[in-house]
Amino acid sequence: MKKTAFLLSLCALTYLTSCTNKKKEETEIAEYTVTNPVIKDTTFTKEYIAQIQSLQNVEIRAQEKGYLETLHVDEGQSVKSGQLLFSIMPNLYQADYLKAKADARVAEIEFQNTKTLADKNIVSKSELAMSKAKLDGANADLAMAQTHLSFTKITAPFDGTIDRILFKKGSSIDEGTVLTKISNNKEIYAYFNMSEVEYLDYKARAKNDINNNAGLLLSNGDKFNHQGRIETIESEFDNETGNIAFRAKFPNSELLLKNGETGKVQLTVPLKNALMIPQKATFEIQDKIYVYVMDKDNVVHSRNIVVKQRLSNVYIIQSGLSANDKILVDGIQTVKEDEKIKPKVVSANEIFNTLELIKQ
Repeated sequence: MKKTAFLLSLCALTYLTSCTNKKKEETEIAEYTVTNPVIKDTTFTKEYIAQIQSLQNVEIRAQEKGYLETLHVDEGQSVKSGQLLFSIMPNLYQADYLKAKADARVAEIEFQNTKTLADKNIVSKSELAMSKAKLDGANADLAMAQTHLSFTKITAPFDGTIDRILFKKGSSIDEGTVLTKISNNKEIYAYFNMSEVEYLDYKARAKNDINNNAGLLLSNGDKFNHQGRIETIESEFDNETGNIAFRAKFPNSELLLKNGETGKVQLTVPLKNALMIPQKATFEIQDKIYVYVMDKDNVVHSRNIVVKQRLSNVYIIQSGLSANDKILVDGIQTVKEDEKIKPKVVSANEIFNTLELIKQ
């Protein structure tokens, strides 16, 4: 009787242990979502730090010395081509002009008298030639005096906006002194640099005219509301940086952009047959990116991958994965190396449809 009871207890214990182990085994094999990398055409936006310059930006200099008599404009004022900006006290140049004008008149009278006498053969032709040369010299002096006088009136060379005025009324000005700057900002240039590899890639795809288009991101993060175009590329690479300079031109009818601003030129770069995975399927260890890849026995192994391009929520893979690999999408922080899982296979397209694919 005791032996029978012992055997029954042993059987019961064995059964309970078997059930517990089976339940434990079922509990340990957790279900995780897996998918394949997807191959598709896409684009991304490449950004380059840019220096913004006016279409025209020149210094306004005094061409004569004297006292700054009148300021006809104010800082930040829009002006038209030929508009009077500054007047330098013209008294001395006005006197020189009047004297040269009188000398020219005297020379003209002398020439006319000499010509009359020469016509009557009273004086020689050489004397007439000397009188004519004297008249020409007087007229040249008059033209020079008139030019110096005109330099006391400084006008705008083109339509634009006045920068800071460096001198006030009454200031003593030397010849060549910078008084202000004037900028034409109706259109602007954005200068930026590319590496040699980027330059070659650009030239390879620039056969299509649309690839010359450019966007502009302002320093506050806002996107400029006008599209520009790449116009020129410099003729040689910088030996120190290995870069080459590009110039894009943007319309600026609202005059929002000013000379000296910074921003980022944005170029749309196409990618053909790009191998893509969700960023959430990856994890980083010491600046290296990994994914969990499931083998034929449903066991996951970490694998290092190389990322070619980062998009919003998406990685473009350069190496380390193929389209046939099955990667873990969730549970990255809980699954362990060489752990067997119960896979829930979801198509790549279904995964990507849930992501916000903002091109960067």
